[in-house]
Amino acid sequence: MRKNKVLPGSVIRIATASALVAPAAALAGGFSLNEQSASAMGVANAGTAANPENATTVFFNPAGMSQLSGTNMSFGAAVLDIDAELKEGTGSAVRDDSRPVAGGNGGDIAAPAALPNFYMTHEINDWLDVGFGLHAPYGLAADYDDDFKGRFFADKTELTAIAFSPSIAVNDGNGFSMGAGVNVIYAEGRLTKFQDYSGTEARFGLPPGTLEDGYADIEGDDVALTFAFGMLWEMSERTQFGISAQTGTELELDGDAEVRNFPQGSLSGGGLVFNQSTVTEKVTVPLDIPESITFGARHQLTDTVTLLAGATWAKWSRFEALDVVSREDNGPISSQAGPGLGDERLVTHVSENWKDTWQANVGAIWQATPEWAFKAGYAWDESPVNDDFRTARIPSGDRDWITLGAQYADARSGWTVDVAAGVLLFDDQDVNEQNYDVNDEPMPGAARYRGTYELDAWSAGVQVSKQF
Repeated sequence: MRKNKVLPGSVIRIATASALVAPAAALAGGFSLNEQSASAMGVANAGTAANPENATTVFFNPAGMSQLSGTNMSFGAAVLDIDAELKEGTGSAVRDDSRPVAGGNGGDIAAPAALPNFYMTHEINDWLDVGFGLHAPYGLAADYDDDFKGRFFADKTELTAIAFSPSIAVNDGNGFSMGAGVNVIYAEGRLTKFQDYSGTEARFGLPPGTLEDGYADIEGDDVALTFAFGMLWEMSERTQFGISAQTGTELELDGDAEVRNFPQGSLSGGGLVFNQSTVTEKVTVPLDIPESITFGARHQLTDTVTLLAGATWAKWSRFEALDVVSREDNGPISSQAGPGLGDERLVTHVSENWKDTWQANVGAIWQATPEWAFKAGYAWDESPVNDDFRTARIPSGDRDWITLGAQYADARSGWTVDVAAGVLLFDDQDVNEQNYDVNDEPMPGAARYRGTYELDAWSAGVQVSKQF
């Protein structure tokens, strides 16, 4: 069956199934952002690969464009608010020379984030559809107070990505369709932290406090491509299955590293004298984007109830380390830091050793009237963070996601409005961070940060869709 028309009494079969999800520095699915559609959030993204109810199928499964008639447009935004704070009485840190670090708990590290999106599809003929999307597929944002106890391990962490996603779909006229797309991703990032020079003081016999703490500020940006592919099978009037996949890539965030109060030694009057100044170095931050594959199913149980289910696997084990790599020969920062880290090109290195993940989703839609539909969903979202290498920058863990949504569709005008909201539930997460070299061996010195984080989050979205 080529197209499902959105008509009164048959809305359930396609355009009344809805779903939606979330992270943002969302701490969900690494730094992937699931808030791409309020219509999908209502069912916690369950069955999105098999449920092309509007133009947001460009993101979830481009093959789904074959089940949309005419021209379709969807636009909206989601808000994600994460509370992530160091649990009272748990934080402690020491410098390289074993002196304790004084300070506070860092405050709530994640501010609310707004994530807009826009999608459009167009039916060329009975077997060919095209479309595109503008959306934010990845993001991360964390910012500690300046007096944070763990400031020598993390201060600001920012990643912003915008994607343009042209797509195409073909179908055989008998319920089978295939789709493909390209994601042109522009990303920019920033990493900052305070610099502890107590190890340098100890090595050269300087009294503690001789050198002022430094501050490292690293920024960069890049453009990269990933490719999407999907298939959709309509097994019967009531049941269909979908599968979609995305390739991985590596962003090369080219920019500059600036370190204030950087100590440089020189011989003067027969002794070693340290001067502190601001130095810069051209750097790259490689950032791995994982491959992923999503399975989805949709079944119309009765004339008013539709069930959805899905699962997503992502190859987050690509992300082995957060490295800052010099683009200069014998740069002022890498020439001092690199040899100790085990690679002379490195400015900094943080062992991550993330793992592959699964997300599982279930949801349901009740078509209460020809115009009104109500939704609910649940997802279990596995964190890629390795418990042995959890950091203050991303103190994430597994979470449960519970959502509710509502949809109003006016079949005569073709306008549809979706609203949805959800909560993310986390267990407390322990961080026990220290400095490692490229072989995951602890670096010399006593520097360490320990703490337990309390995490919770909520998200909400609104989406407007129109069929022309």
